[in-house]
Amino acid sequence: MRSDNSIKKVKYKVASFYNFLSILDEDILLIKEQLSEFAKNQNIKGTILLASEGVNGTVCGTENAVTKLLEILEQLLKISDMEVKYSWTEKQAFRRFKARKKKEIVTIGLQQINPTKSVGKYIKATEWNQFLKDPDSVVIDTRNEYEIKIGNFEGALNPHTSSFREFPAWVKKHLKPLIKDNPSLKIGMYCTGGIRCEKATSYLIEEGFSHVHHLEGGILKYLEDVSPERSLWDGECFVFDQRVSLDHDLSPGSHRMCHACGLPISPEDLKKPTYIKGLQCEACVDKYTDSDRARFAERQRQIDEMMKRLPENSIWPSS
Repeated sequence: MRSDNSIKKVKYKVASFYNFLSILDEDILLIKEQLSEFAKNQNIKGTILLASEGVNGTVCGTENAVTKLLEILEQLLKISDMEVKYSWTEKQAFRRFKARKKKEIVTIGLQQINPTKSVGKYIKATEWNQFLKDPDSVVIDTRNEYEIKIGNFEGALNPHTSSFREFPAWVKKHLKPLIKDNPSLKIGMYCTGGIRCEKATSYLIEEGFSHVHHLEGGILKYLEDVSPERSLWDGECFVFDQRVSLDHDLSPGSHRMCHACGLPISPEDLKKPTYIKGLQCEACVDKYTDSDRARFAERQRQIDEMMKRLPENSIWPSS
C-alpha cells in the first residue's frame, strides 16, 4: 500500500483499491465473512467485489479502521502491493457495507480476458502529461459517457459508451481501423482508479494490439500526484459513491446525483425547471412513465425520512 501523507486529513478516510490476482472460490467466501465482520464492528461503509480474477473496492471510515481493513485484506490475499488511492471527506461516503462475489471485478463480459496474465505498460501519473502531448500517441478514456461529460483530459478519444461492456465493440469499429492506418501509434488509456483501463489493455493485447499503455492508478492518482498548476485535467472526476464527484484537490465536487436515472447533475442542471428532486433531471425528463415517477416519489420520501433520523452530516445529502 502507498502513503497518503500529502492529502489533507479530515474526519473520514476513503480508500479505493483493486488488484488483479487469482482467488479460489472457497477463499472468496472466507474473505467476505472476515471483511464483513470487521467492517460491521468498525462502522466501515462501502463496497468490495471479489472474483476469481481479483478484488475491487472502495470503503470509507475512520483512518485507523480503513488502514486496518486494508491490512487484513492484503493478509488474506497474501499480497503487499495493492493499488490504493486515498481521499478524505467530512461525511460518510456510503450508506452501507457490501462484500460480494462476482464473475468479474470489472465487467467487460469476455471470459478469455485475463489481466492476471497480461496487461499493458504502466505510465506513472507524473509522466502522463508527456504521453498526452506526444504526437505519436492516441489517448482513450475507458469510462462511461456520463463520467466523461463532467471531466476529462482534453484530446482523449471518447468511445461514447454507457457501460464497459460496450468497449470491445467500439474497439473493433473505431480503434482497429485507426491503428491499421497508423500502426506506430502508441495507445494510452485511463479511467477513474486504473482498473478499467488496465483490463482494457489486457483486452487489446488479446486482440493483437501493440504499444499498449495505461495510466497507473487512474485519474485519482493523477490528481493526487500532479499539482493543479501542471495539471492537464479539466473538470471534476466522477466517483461511485455519495460524493458523486471530486475536484482536483480530491475534495467533494459540485455535482449531485439524480436518483431517478443515476446520472450526475451539475449545479446548473439543479436550477433547471426540468429538475425535480428524486423524480427527474434534464437527462431523464422524457424517459419514465407516471407509474415510474410515483415509485421514485415514494423512494425519495423514504430517503428524506432516513436522512432525518441520521446524525447531522453523517452521509452526503441526496439530491
